[in-house]
Amino acid sequence: MRVYELAKKEKIASKDLLKIIKDLGIKGKVSASSLSEEEIKKISSRTKEKKPQKKEERVKKSAEKTNLIPRAPIITLMGHVDHGKTSLLDVIRESRVVDTEYGEITQHIGAYRVKIKGKEMVFLDTPGHEAFTAMRARGAKVTDIVILVVAVDDGVMPQTVEAINHCKEAKVPIIVALNKMDKPGINLEKVKQELAKLDLAPEEWGGKTVYVETSARTKTGIPNLLDMLGLEAEMLELKADPGKPGKGTVIEAKVDKREGRVINVIVRDGTIRVGDNFVVGDTFGRVKALINEAGKHLKEAGPSTPIKIPGCANKLPSPGDLLQVVASEKEAKEIVGKKEISASPGELAEKSSQTTLEDLYREIKEGKKNELKLIIKGDVVGSIEALGKSLKELTNPEIKIDIIHQSAGGINESDIMLASVSNAVIVGFNVPVETKIKELAKKEKIDLRTYQIIYEVIEDIKKAISGLLKPKEVEEPVGEAEIRRVFTLSNGQAIAGCLVAKGKVIRGARARLVRGEKVLADDKIASLRRFKDNAREVGVNFECGIQLENFNDFKAGDRFQIYRIVEQKQ
Repeated sequence: MRVYELAKKEKIASKDLLKIIKDLGIKGKVSASSLSEEEIKKISSRTKEKKPQKKEERVKKSAEKTNLIPRAPIITLMGHVDHGKTSLLDVIRESRVVDTEYGEITQHIGAYRVKIKGKEMVFLDTPGHEAFTAMRARGAKVTDIVILVVAVDDGVMPQTVEAINHCKEAKVPIIVALNKMDKPGINLEKVKQELAKLDLAPEEWGGKTVYVETSARTKTGIPNLLDMLGLEAEMLELKADPGKPGKGTVIEAKVDKREGRVINVIVRDGTIRVGDNFVVGDTFGRVKALINEAGKHLKEAGPSTPIKIPGCANKLPSPGDLLQVVASEKEAKEIVGKKEISASPGELAEKSSQTTLEDLYREIKEGKKNELKLIIKGDVVGSIEALGKSLKELTNPEIKIDIIHQSAGGINESDIMLASVSNAVIVGFNVPVETKIKELAKKEKIDLRTYQIIYEVIEDIKKAISGLLKPKEVEEPVGEAEIRRVFTLSNGQAIAGCLVAKGKVIRGARARLVRGEKVLADDKIASLRRFKDNAREVGVNFECGIQLENFNDFKAGDRFQIYRIVEQKQ
């Protein structure tokens, strides 16, 4: 018998039964854990000893929570590309058709409901941690439970690690779906070992992570997966008050040829009704219609309901924006004018200023900070592990160094979003940074630093902790150029014949030479020519010749990232 089965038999919530189990000194149990006959007897005798709650206490607690009702969990699937996230979603979607109350899905609104054994669940229709974290970056907590999909024939891959770290930082519970169990020659133990190293030890190993074996192709394991989701939701005790004015989160926003501006929303609390005025992001509108995923027009939508609201806002909000029902159009206009949208705790919060190494020492001394979160990206795994180990050793009684994510490869949008929501500094070691990533980091106010020498990273962090770090000199992107042809002069020096692809090239600026994903040189532009003439700068879509001070080994197809060093204002 499992814990949740005993809870049903004893007519007690799984969460309360787990507390009793813990009090009895029985360790390593979760809702899905198996119990021995001896453990069952021990637990059952304790539940009988529990005195019934006094009537006065029951009435008092009931009065305190009188308006709160259970709401459906909102679930996101994450995992590496091609591990079966979308296929699993499709199988789950098909399983819901047996419930004729909902009908077939005819509207793509970014989420859909499943009804299993009389209980609802809501699945976000955009799998992946990128969308999950992008919403968190805007302050929205939409997901209650994450299904981490891991293909057993492939094991833990880079995006698996990314997804796990994003979930840890968001403190969202994970259920592991070991997918593609129909594949021959799989090594299940190896996959579990890889996941256990990432703090996702299965319950049979004494861990607390629920594992479910699935196959989207043969449609096996899906009922068990849904059962485990139901148990996790029960443990979370998700509740909302349908009597309040509606509050929801935008999951998609688009312009439709027929319906105009359309926003897709999941109701988080309260009830949204046709005719309600609302504020969303920095715009407002009126609910002219509410349409569910089956295309049915609703008069109202309560907690955890995904809905489409067509033709209602005067401009499009962004995914993650909070939608709040207000009393009147006048109030909506006033709120948007002042940009004062309030939110309940945990749904939408004013974004705090981002951590920078320059401010770290002051914040430590003022007692505002006792932890430095880092994201490390590097060219090879060995270098990253060595750097991470060295940085963790800098932890002292005043400050803890917490590496929330590290992996090989260039710095990407997902890293910026994770840094934004977790208030982390990004360290890039021997990796190129694309201009669009630098621009995004600047927009999100992320302290992004790149290095070629491990010692320099460690020294900078040491100086930041001790308050000796000088004001930061930052890169200002200027332009990009692609080498089309290489010319060799009689003195052996090489000139890179280029086309300026973006921005401009300036003589005296610095240029980073990138071949594939590897940075080969970071040098000053010594000479810039336009045909045979010297030039001070050359603009976009024009050809030019570039010489670097200390590098000659150019190849057609190489790229220059042109930048200037400027001192960041404090």
